[in-house]
Amino acid sequence: MQKLLCLLFIAAIGFSSCSSKKGTISNRQVRRNNNSIKKDNSDAISDYKPYTSLSYIERFKGIAIEEMNLNGIPASITLAQGLFESGAGNSELAKIANNHFGIKCTSEWRGKSYYKDDDSANECFRVYDNPDNSYRDHSAFLKRKNYAKLFELDKNDYEGWARGLKQAGYATNPKYPELLINIIVRYHLDQYDRPEGEVQKIKREDRVLTQINNNIGKTDTLTQTRPDDKIYTVKQGDTLYNISKRFGITVDELKALNSIPDNHIAIGQKLIVVK
Repeated sequence: MQKLLCLLFIAAIGFSSCSSKKGTISNRQVRRNNNSIKKDNSDAISDYKPYTSLSYIERFKGIAIEEMNLNGIPASITLAQGLFESGAGNSELAKIANNHFGIKCTSEWRGKSYYKDDDSANECFRVYDNPDNSYRDHSAFLKRKNYAKLFELDKNDYEGWARGLKQAGYATNPKYPELLINIIVRYHLDQYDRPEGEVQKIKREDRVLTQINNNIGKTDTLTQTRPDDKIYTVKQGDTLYNISKRFGITVDELKALNSIPDNHIAIGQKLIVVK
């Protein structure tokens, strides 16, 4: 009997200790343990097919226009942000977390989360079941109070929206407005901000866009429609850093212009080097 009481006492101590330790885990840790995805989540990328810049526009212009009509955010701005933030859908966040806008977790977020280094180490990013939900959450995110002034702008004022996003704190890159505007101009994304009465004209332009896409092929990036004198071909020993210095732009600008999601470049790769 004494031995049995001893065993019961030990068991009680062990249970109490475990419960106490669990109580010290923060809410963020609990969410990460129970509702996060792994970096090597092969299921999330098993069916992934790389986008070109033009095929990305073709894929997401519909949801961008839909969100514009529902929420008043210019489709051109949404598409430009998606192209830039996700590297035309080929970034780590886009492939694994379906996050095309780099939106981080906030206190009210109850969905899955994905952790990676960004401005700080091991930051929490939102995870979506599909890319369209990322576009919808992008609209909801811009409904926050600090972006309210943007909705006083004309829907066709994409330049005002681009600058307003930076002023409201969406991005830390000081060149963020210019980067978005350059993408919109290069791909004529403002056509998707037009009234419904111009749908037929848009459709004709879409056919031209599709033809260009078919001619360029699958290696297209945000930059392969520029004149040859603004294109640089990567040579042995080149890095993004030394190329950016050679042409007087930053590494971030070079990556954005070419939709490069990381620091890897290949010999023979063609890069836009003039803004």
